[in-house]
Amino acid sequence: MNPSIQELIRVFGRIGLLSFGGPAAQIALMHQELVERRPWLDEQTYLRALSLCMLLPGPEAMQLATYAGWRLRGVLGGLIAGGLFVLPGALIIAVLVALYAAYGNLPLVQAAFLGVKATVIAIVVQAVRNLSCKALVGAEPRVIAGLAFLAIFALNLPFPLIIATAALWGFATSKEQAAPATPTPISARPIRTAVLWLSLWLTPLITLSLTGQELLADLGWFFAKLAVVTFGGAYAVLAYMTQTVVETYQWVSTDQMIDALGLAETTPGPLILVTQFVAMLSGQIAGGASLALAAGLVALWATFVPCFLWIFLAAPYLDRISTRPRLTAALRGITAAVVGVILNLSVWFGLNVLFDQVPGWSWGPIILPLPDLATLDIHALFLTLAAGLLIFRLKSGLATTLIAMVLAGMLLQVL
Repeated sequence: MNPSIQELIRVFGRIGLLSFGGPAAQIALMHQELVERRPWLDEQTYLRALSLCMLLPGPEAMQLATYAGWRLRGVLGGLIAGGLFVLPGALIIAVLVALYAAYGNLPLVQAAFLGVKATVIAIVVQAVRNLSCKALVGAEPRVIAGLAFLAIFALNLPFPLIIATAALWGFATSKEQAAPATPTPISARPIRTAVLWLSLWLTPLITLSLTGQELLADLGWFFAKLAVVTFGGAYAVLAYMTQTVVETYQWVSTDQMIDALGLAETTPGPLILVTQFVAMLSGQIAGGASLALAAGLVALWATFVPCFLWIFLAAPYLDRISTRPRLTAALRGITAAVVGVILNLSVWFGLNVLFDQVPGWSWGPIILPLPDLATLDIHALFLTLAAGLLIFRLKSGLATTLIAMVLAGMLLQVL
């Protein structure tokens, strides 16, 4: 029996408010709410839906919520479930940007942020470890991960190119046989769905470009492009995103980008909400609170509307997609490459938190970030080691570690 709209709002509102801790914790929370506590989805449907969402670009947990809502109450259910998964975190991010713009330069606040940054280093390293244990089984995935790391760390190749190459390799080298295909659902209207959601997604961005809203248009088109290549979660594209928003567009500084990631880690919802933080901060710097609000809305629209497009387009074909081993092999190639990309992020993040100066060394096409050892921040090193101890040895949760590191950073500043 399908739930009522009121039940759907209540349950997915609860999921949205409690979805801390990244995609693994969010997926586990949804399993508990939708499979264990309520007979809304069976185990096999849930797992097939999760596999589909991992094949698609975008935050898999948010798309899984959207699929569950669609499965239970159609398109309206999908909009409710996906929207409620994002809304609480988006509101918190908006408040955090206002506070950050007002108080972020105070020494005590900067010391608190240093504790957050130290925690994020440990969290990203933990993500690399957990993902590598699952994804790097056998020699081939390890080679792909290593090549992906070198491609982005030493050669500075674009993230979309790395992901596309890994996917093509997995697709082309798959030797598995396809299972018998299930019939195409009669109710599926792929062309109508694609036209409708592509129009909804891109029309506002085109309008911004035509009306001369340069900053908002640039933000919208960049985050729209990011939404198409966000395979493997937000960690995978953060280095690419940082390079673009810091070096190419110069919307924010490296330190502000690191602060944005740290604050996004503390909120419920998908980590890719960091795009909203960056957009709002860019708008605040360029034109004050009103432009910040507009920029945040543009970033949310460009980032999350395509998630509904992918799900509403692919969901009716879930059973058929699950019989395509070449797609699964492509996903395995992407996942292996993502491990190398996230490893690059952890190295970049660690270097920029621990050292005040990280000049580059280049030789031909090779560009390596080499820190100035004399600029090592002893406070940052201490806090990072303490965060690693709490997470890896004492098995502390994210909230506990963040609070402890914020207090420790402030204490060091006072002392």
